Amino acid sequence: MTDHDESEETLAEGSLISHLLELRDRLMRAFIGIFVVFIPLAFFSNKLFTFIATPLIKKLPPGASIIATSLTAPFMEPIKLAFFTAVFIAAPWVLYQIWAFVSPGLYRREKRFAVPLLISSVILFYIGVAFAYYLVFPLTFKFLTSTAPQGVLVMTDISAYLSFVLLLFLAFGLAFEIPVATVLLIWTGLVKVETLTKNRGYALLIIFIIAAVLTPPDAVSQCMMGIPMYLLYEMGIVFSRVLLKDKLAERAAGEQENAAS
Repeated sequence: MTDHDESEETLAEGSLISHLLELRDRLMRAFIGIFVVFIPLAFFSNKLFTFIATPLIKKLPPGASIIATSLTAPFMEPIKLAFFTAVFIAAPWVLYQIWAFVSPGLYRREKRFAVPLLISSVILFYIGVAFAYYLVFPLTFKFLTSTAPQGVLVMTDISAYLSFVLLLFLAFGLAFEIPVATVLLIWTGLVKVETLTKNRGYALLIIFIIAAVLTPPDAVSQCMMGIPMYLLYEMGIVFSRVLLKDKLAERAAGEQENAAS
């Protein structure tokens, strides 16, 4: 091995170590951000849980309440909710740390495209969670609590309820990411706009199957997820045509040249 090869290998190792150190620092900053948000939320964890449980409490029949079947649940479940809320609130800070680590390796054109996409993904996730809490929960809980047979008092365990609402929050938050996912798929060339447009019927069927799996077994909840998901699917197609106008034109021109040759 020559001195030149050794110097190149040394530079490569130094570059790898520097990247790993920067990744460590970015992850530490992300965790510190979550921890800073978590501390005040932990002191108000009971009130936070009451806020999350309000849509169900309002629909419970007289004399019913949320119960705890575990001795530690009244303490642990609100703390768990405070932690997930801290992650939710600190998500922009965490994504910024990821962006700061990845962005030096991107071209200026890619940065201009990625920044609005990243911001819109955070906003859409927040909108999805708010949509679930303010619109889906009241209708879903009203339906579920009204279907109990006569003589059955509807109650739920605090742990089961928290798991249920966190799952729905995640499901609706991710569902509202459909426009971003659509733009990314078309940008990378994995899917064509024409394919998404032509297969709307299949997309609608798949969307409602996903909604049926992720939501409670009632038509109201499934429609409350399925209809917005399909509208977001159409929005993704529109956004792709607008944001990727130049890239789609280049691909079309390239395809025409290949076909002509």
